[in-house]
Amino acid sequence: MRVKSNHRSMQRNLITYYAVVLTLLTGCVSEPVPGYEPAPSTFDRAWSAALGAVRDEAVQIVAEDRVSGIINGTKGDQEVTISMRAQADGNVRVEFAQRGPKGSDPGLAGRISRAYDRRMGR
Repeated sequence: MRVKSNHRSMQRNLITYYAVVLTLLTGCVSEPVPGYEPAPSTFDRAWSAALGAVRDEAVQIVAEDRVSGIINGTKGDQEVTISMRAQADGNVRVEFAQRGPKGSDPGLAGRISRAYDRRMGR
């Protein structure tokens, strides 16, 4: 009889051991910190700044293609193009261009560029 009793005791200990291990493993899952969001990528931040800069200068956005990195807009008779390209080093190359009749608003691209720099914290 003593052998069976020892066997039951070992089974009970083993079951208890597994129950403790499972309890500990399920307790390892943690919830995300409330209010935490990962920082936007460099490209996302630059894209948002470029859109905001265009709006700051009252340029009407005609087309935006995030995949190709192109934003097109107009203000009066001026056409504005912003080209963005992610670089291998993680930076984003941004180019501002304007086209239209000479003398109409020669500083528009420069003002958009400065608005972009402000939005980027430069």
